[in-house]
Amino acid sequence: MAPHRNISWDYYRTFLSVLRDGSLSAAARELALTQPTVGRHIAALEEAVGFELFIRSPQGLLPTDAAIALRPYAENLAATTSALLRAASGEVGKIEGTVRISASDVMGVEILPPIIARLQETFPRLEIELSLSNALEDLLRRDVDIAIRMTEPVQNAVVMRYVGNFRIGFHANPAYLQKTGTPTTNEDLAQHRLIGFDTRTPFVRAALERVKRDTPSMPDFDQIIFNMRTDSNLAQLALIRSGGGVGMCQIGLAKDDSNLVRVLPDLDMSLHTWVAMHENLRSSPRCRATFDALVHGLKGFLKAADPAAPALKR
Repeated sequence: MAPHRNISWDYYRTFLSVLRDGSLSAAARELALTQPTVGRHIAALEEAVGFELFIRSPQGLLPTDAAIALRPYAENLAATTSALLRAASGEVGKIEGTVRISASDVMGVEILPPIIARLQETFPRLEIELSLSNALEDLLRRDVDIAIRMTEPVQNAVVMRYVGNFRIGFHANPAYLQKTGTPTTNEDLAQHRLIGFDTRTPFVRAALERVKRDTPSMPDFDQIIFNMRTDSNLAQLALIRSGGGVGMCQIGLAKDDSNLVRVLPDLDMSLHTWVAMHENLRSSPRCRATFDALVHGLKGFLKAADPAAPALKR
């Protein structure tokens, strides 16, 4: 059966929600629709494409191969629709409307809030969406307007500015060190509770490769057994602050924090950071103002918090 040519975007939006949530009722709550309406959307989409999209099971609705094949196209539609709404959210030529920013959880919680507060105080009609994730959200697909990246963007059609080296070092709570002693060599770390990552994500693998290249004296992370593991950098920071053990966090963040003491001060890992956006957004006043504010604010934070951080070597 040939698929229908005109399919409502609402059906795809509902389809994505059911894919992500695994049930009609959960998708209905997310979309503020009734469960029967969600069911009708899925049935209409199945009729339009000519394939069954979900199979009922004790675990919920399981996607068929056809649904899995449709997913990236529906996600592209969602990203495009979201970008279109952001682009239409402000009057042309004025600094107003919505800008979506992607940043890591630590950056978004510990560093960006005062920068964004100053930006919105200057431009009160500006609206900010802050997406906190260590995933590299796509600038070209317009998942976000501006991204703060700890890896140099390699995509074409991207405008980027280097803002500095947010160095990372080993830290612990002083109360923890009082009980256990302070490690003075790499070998001493084996006697401590260590806090680190749970999954070797692409970002973690790239970071470890840089460490091996730039700091040969850094302990071999392949041999380290972490006693507490989480992929949230924010959770790692909270564990270190709470006396959970020894872990790595930004040197600039720890400088004025009484709950964080640096250990093994000769060891640090470079975390070079860029602000990036799609080149088409240079003509957008709200994106340009937000981009410039982020660059200025992050450079100012780094200059105050970690003036010893070396610049990027090119």
